[in-house]
Amino acid sequence: MKAKELITAYYSALNRRDAEALLSLLSEEIIHDINQGTREFGKHAFRDFLGAMDNHFSNSVSDLTVMVSENGLRASAEFTSEGTYKRTRSGLPPARGQPYRIRAGAFFEIANGKLTRITNCYNLPEWIAQLEK
Repeated sequence: MKAKELITAYYSALNRRDAEALLSLLSEEIIHDINQGTREFGKHAFRDFLGAMDNHFSNSVSDLTVMVSENGLRASAEFTSEGTYKRTRSGLPPARGQPYRIRAGAFFEIANGKLTRITNCYNLPEWIAQLEK
């Protein structure tokens, strides 16, 4: 699968909340850089991350634009992330079903037709401010 198709499939699976389809696109040694957070390693950690996100948020991605390097080994995506904060998460304001909408980006590395690194970026203070409303 080519880089653009791979990343489009990743976000499509994310929007469908199809964890198994999404995980099938990742290398076993996936590196996941959480926005302004920690770096996690491996599919098991990524599966746990997806479960935690689904537990606390109902999220979808729209306005997706994917850009790929000439050699197809690196890519980036810009998109709108929107959803509902449905269950309180430690370190965040109390959940009351608050809606949110924020522009975000991600950087990817690809090898052997699989995603090997995902780094997410968005304005965390702006997002938290939306949750505090």
